[in-house]
Order: sequence, then C-alpha cells, then structure tokens
Amino acid sequence: MSDVFSSLVGASSAADALRHHARHPVHAYLFIGAAGTGVHDALNAFAAALQCPDHGCARCPVCRGVLEGADADVQWIERAGPAWRVDEIREAERVARRRPLGPGRQIVILEDVELTVSGASPSAPALLKSLEEPPTRTVFLLGASELPGALDTVASRCVLVRLVAPRDGDIEERLRDEGVSSDAAQSAARAALGNLERARVLADDPALVARLDWWRALPDRLTGTPAVASALAREATALLDEAMEPLERSLTQAATRERDEAAQLGVRATNRREFEAQSRREQRRFRAEELTVGLSTMTAVYRERLARDLEASREGDPRADQRVVATLRRLDALAEAQRRLSTTLDEGLLLHDLLFTLSDF
Repeated sequence: MSDVFSSLVGASSAADALRHHARHPVHAYLFIGAAGTGVHDALNAFAAALQCPDHGCARCPVCRGVLEGADADVQWIERAGPAWRVDEIREAERVARRRPLGPGRQIVILEDVELTVSGASPSAPALLKSLEEPPTRTVFLLGASELPGALDTVASRCVLVRLVAPRDGDIEERLRDEGVSSDAAQSAARAALGNLERARVLADDPALVARLDWWRALPDRLTGTPAVASALAREATALLDEAMEPLERSLTQAATRERDEAAQLGVRATNRREFEAQSRREQRRFRAEELTVGLSTMTAVYRERLARDLEASREGDPRADQRVVATLRRLDALAEAQRRLSTTLDEGLLLHDLLFTLSDF
C-alpha cells in the first residue's frame, strides 16, 4: 500500500484530490457516494492523512492508530435512531470544541448526514451552526449517500468529495487481491452493480452463478400457460430469498466484530435497535439490487434476440419483423419493471405482472 488512499477502489480522482487537501485542509468536508462506493473507508483514510506528519503514509503509528480506531482525537459521532437528533449534533459540536490531546487536529466524523433533514425535528440547522465557526484545529468530516435539497446550505459550508461506483474491473482486481478466486471474483464483480461491499458478499455465495444462469434461461421458459408464468414468479422469489443468506451471515459477523472491538476499546457499540434498523435497510437494498441484476440479465438476453432478429429481417425472413416488435415490447416491459423497483410496490406483484407480460400464451 503506497498511502492510505490506495485502499479506495476505483476512486483515483477523489484520492488525488484528498491527497492535496490533506496538505491544505479546510474546516469541513462532505463525502457523497451511494452504498458501496466506499464513503466510510474514504472518511477513515482522510482522517488518517490529516493526522499523519507525512499526510497519509499508511505506515506510521499515527496512520495505524487512526485506521484502527485508536486515535483519541478522531471522533466518530454515532446516532441512536433512524435520524439524527438535535442533541446528537450538539454533542458533535461539543466534541469539536475540545482541544486536541495530540499534536494533530480534532477530527469529528458524522456519517449519513442526509438523515439530518428527516425525522420529527430535523437537525440540519444545528449541524449548519456547528460548521459555521469551528475552532482552528478542528475538521468536520461528513458522509452522505445523497445530497437532498434541504442539505444544500450545509453542503455550501463544505468541500464536496464525490465518490463514484467502481468499475467491474476494479472490483474484480480488489477481490482477487483479497484472496477470492478469479472465477468467483469475476462473477461477483459483474453482479455487484458497482458496489464493493455487495461484491464481497457475492464472492462468498457459491449459488451466484446458478442464479445468473436461471435468469438467463428464464425467457426460454416463458412459453407456457399463465400457471407457468405464476410458478416461475414464485421460483424467482425463492431465488431472492436464497440470495439473502450470505448477506445475513455477513451482517451477523459484522455485529459480532463490532461488539468485540467496542469491548476492547471500552466504547459503546451500536445499540441493538439501531443495528436491526440498519440491517433491514441493508437487506432491502441488497434484495432490490439482486432483482435488478436478474432483470438486467433478462434484458441482455432479449437484446441479443433483437440483434439476431434485426439481422434476419435484413436478410428477408418474413417472420423476423413480428419477432422484433414482440421483443421491443418485452424490453419496454423490463424497463418499466426496473422503474417500478424504485417504488414501494410489492416485489411479488411486480414479478407476476412482468412474467405474464413477457410470456407467449
């Protein structure tokens, strides 16, 4: 590892910017990136770079202390519920006004700050107040998965660092570096939708390839009766249930590690209620991503059919034009299903509607 930013996957532009800011820091930074883009790791790496005499060498005791969570001047502020409360933001401000114990800076880190604009009493105004006049040796590091309009004023007080989803090749390379076999790394990277954490879960899922093959074969199986379409929709739901098992193992292991580390450091672990809420969010996101992969796999199959039928039409096949129209209709149905995934529509209903539309009755 050349420096603390070398661990960030597919984020070379952001890493270069952070290397510059580590030498010339300002009082607040807002890291924005969807799940899997490495916001947490980027926050931790930048905190180490801010404290390190060599701006993030990754080798010195200072870097190791920050990366291992042992630097008393790097404070990760935790929230207790689904949204940030005003008193929690005020606690962050209180910590920010402490004088650093060491020669470095007082660094205050808050993740999921988009949750300061939700809840019964939004805490974004309190966060804004904290950012307006911080002490000279304090740096706020904020993380968010999105930037809602209500957070614009907070964002205007920060340097924005945008993280993008890593490419499949970057994820595959990282998985191989972590000891995953080449075949498993390739399959997991392709099904990860740019999410490194999802890729790590999938790399531990021996059924992944079989699930992808099931989705590829599905168009050829949709040639029976409505009962066949209904049965295939139930099979799809069962596959989604199966896909959740590695994630559930991973979440349980993560909770155990966090409790053990908190006990060793003498700090408070995430409470059970918050852990369960976070786990449910992660499971919903993972399941939606798994269905997205399935629909994308089917879309690729129909696009291959469309290309063949267009070629056949140019060669004079009298039935090719009819097949082209039917395939375009199916591609439209798949695109609509992808759109409906972003709503609260019941997953089972979505699958039944889609497979009935795609079927040749």
